[in-house]
Amino acid sequence: MNHQASVTEYRTIHQNMTSSCVDICNYCHATCLHTATTYCLEIDGKPVDSDHLRLLLNCAEICQTSVNLQLSGSSFDVAMCILCADICDACAKSCRAIGGMEICETACIECATSCRRITSSS
Repeated sequence: MNHQASVTEYRTIHQNMTSSCVDICNYCHATCLHTATTYCLEIDGKPVDSDHLRLLLNCAEICQTSVNLQLSGSSFDVAMCILCADICDACAKSCRAIGGMEICETACIECATSCRRITSSS
């Protein structure tokens, strides 16, 4: 295989991974935002811990920013994916600790995993 073919193949693989990561980050953004604004305002009649609510909103925001950088072809997309993975991990852990937020927890785990795949391929 010549160099140009291997570069083209790498770009195709990276674009497919990025596209998948964009979709997963978009889903995580929507899930965290929805969880924060509809489910977490009150659980069992009690307000949710403010740190958890902030973490959900931060996770939603970092996922959206990660998507924006990936789609724009920014040279900072890998750095943002690293940060996104770390925040998604923290959010998943917090959702697990509070309980009843399995959908959000799973979305965060999937997003962190996808972002780590992007960073390991770069």
